[in-house]
Amino acid sequence: MFAKIEHGRLMDRVYRHQRHFYDATRKYYLLGRDPMLAGLNPPERGSVLEIGCGTGRNLVLAGRAYPKTSLYGIDISNEMLATARKKIAASGLGDRAVLAYADAAKFEPEAILGRREFDRIFISYAVSMIPQWQAVMREAVNHLTPGGTLHVVDFGDLRDLPGFARRGLYKWLAWYHVTPRNDLFEVADEIARTTDAEVETHRLYRGFAWISVLRRRP
Repeated sequence: MFAKIEHGRLMDRVYRHQRHFYDATRKYYLLGRDPMLAGLNPPERGSVLEIGCGTGRNLVLAGRAYPKTSLYGIDISNEMLATARKKIAASGLGDRAVLAYADAAKFEPEAILGRREFDRIFISYAVSMIPQWQAVMREAVNHLTPGGTLHVVDFGDLRDLPGFARRGLYKWLAWYHVTPRNDLFEVADEIARTTDAEVETHRLYRGFAWISVLRRRP
């Protein structure tokens, strides 16, 4: 409980002011988000959950792309949730969206969101900020419908970028409590083996962004 509260307070401190200009700045380097959203392809009246929904930017785009889906989002920052609620209401999607405060590593979606499983779950540039990110991915797979998919997009290993660019970006990200998960694909493989899921991976932009997709078997 202590770790959960402290991480939530840290995220509130980080984003208390940043949330007002977050989307305007992040579009230049949070690459891969839109290809990830395009690959969701939920059932026509399916359910979509974002873990670490932040400002609500991704949920709004998902709601527009998939107009008959039900939208759900959780975040550990009340500051970000306040912005997300305003953004979703302004977009006209409020009647299709449910947001809640939660620790993604262990939460009860039926209690806070009104449903136990989701057709699609996605995590966009959040595993690099969640200390127990592996547990979060495992927990997410447990809340997929049969045949449902978990989509994770985040920073990659930057392997094909010049060394100075890689070192500079890692140092800059550390200032914002961001730690790229260079073992993301290996962890996804291990989760797939232990949860009877299938996995696919994508490297984008010379390794700047990675997308991992875990599909629960029907």
